[in-house]
Amino acid sequence: MVKSFFITGLLFSLSTLSLSAQDMDMNKVKNLEKATFGAGCFWCVEAIYELVEGIEHVESGYSGGHVENPSYKEVTTGTTGHAEVARIHYDPEVISYEELLEILWHTHNPTTLNRQGNDIGPMYRSVIFYHNEEQKEIAEKSLKKTDESDLWEDPIVTKIQPLENYYVAENYHQNYFENNPNAGYCSFVIAPKVKKFKKEFSYLLKDGEKVN
Repeated sequence: MVKSFFITGLLFSLSTLSLSAQDMDMNKVKNLEKATFGAGCFWCVEAIYELVEGIEHVESGYSGGHVENPSYKEVTTGTTGHAEVARIHYDPEVISYEELLEILWHTHNPTTLNRQGNDIGPMYRSVIFYHNEEQKEIAEKSLKKTDESDLWEDPIVTKIQPLENYYVAENYHQNYFENNPNAGYCSFVIAPKVKKFKKEFSYLLKDGEKVN
């Protein structure tokens, strides 16, 4: 039993290192930058941003908590302090951080504290984890501008915080919508969001995702 746990842990560590190495290589080659957002279930956030031109890769993960290497089961108890997040690797020459934020404000409800629809708890909070001071400044201006607009009737409660304690989620969470299109949550929650996004943001879609 001990050996089994050791092997499982080793494989998980190696897969995480492999993902991190791939991220580093990809970012070096294409000069990619990273953005990290929490906006409810990371399956939804990932599915939306994967459609956007200029985004090379979206990774589901956990950030903002106090427990090292948390599991999905631990995070969903709401006691680790982590939020489910999507880490977005994007080409700033194709899409800007401001545009990523515009997508964020339109594709989740930033006015509900620790909740997105029926997903309730601090792990589903609305949060922007900035990677540098420039992102912080842009995010603060974007939030203020959106809060003063008529996009949302209620005040925005999204937090803007420095990125901390980020961990890649388990492999089965990656590309979840693409790999599980017929699962109940995907059919009834994610698919309608994706359809609405494609219609409203058709000008940002990758060529293969264009709506006819």
